[in-house]
Amino acid sequence: IHGAAEVRSAVAQARSAGFANLNLDLMYALPDQGLGEARADLVQALALAPEHLSYYQLTLEPNTPFHAAPPLLPAHDLAADMYQQGIEILAGAGYAQYEVSAFAQKVALRSRHNLNYWHFGDYLGIGAGAHGKVTRPLVGKVGRWRKPRHPKAYLTAAGRSGRMRAGECALEPADIVLEFAINALRLTEGFDVQLFERHAGLALVRIDPYFQRALADGLLQRRGARIRPTERGRLFLDDLVQYFAPA
Repeated sequence: IHGAAEVRSAVAQARSAGFANLNLDLMYALPDQGLGEARADLVQALALAPEHLSYYQLTLEPNTPFHAAPPLLPAHDLAADMYQQGIEILAGAGYAQYEVSAFAQKVALRSRHNLNYWHFGDYLGIGAGAHGKVTRPLVGKVGRWRKPRHPKAYLTAAGRSGRMRAGECALEPADIVLEFAINALRLTEGFDVQLFERHAGLALVRIDPYFQRALADGLLQRRGARIRPTERGRLFLDDLVQYFAPA
């Protein structure tokens, strides 16, 4: 929990410690927020000169007090206007959008950590509540596991057997396709077809029917080996992803 003063102080401390690549997270479409307030928030954030900025819409996550007693949020059209306004302000300030909510001053300053997820890359889950994912392309399998959520249960499992997994599964091909689409289609530049085959462990023909439908509806485009969402596809990303969902 923090206010504007704490944000400015944290940035100043990070700079004095020598960090040369900082990210700020900023939400829009907050309760009682209008276009003017959203603009003012973004202008104040940019005054701190972060190299990277994550600008995303407030989401009411399940199992939170916000979700149980939701506040009145801006209408969808107003939220869309805030997003478009933010994109224009960030572009004017020299920040290139490379993902739905991610903006960086230079390609080298993009978030490599998040890009691994958006490219459907593998990762290890270490600690209570952690999740992991490993692809075995030679056999077309993607494995996922999770650790016990609560620290006490995690430590108990570690002391008992050394096997600290609360659950694991192998994703079905249809689930792999959907999860890949959820991640990779967030990227402004889309994805290379070889990346799909390598990180999903499936042949490209697997997504061809979905791609052709989205292409015909103007949500996707293909240039050489790269598939990317159109501007319309980025604005209606949830609809685009549904093209890749199991029937």
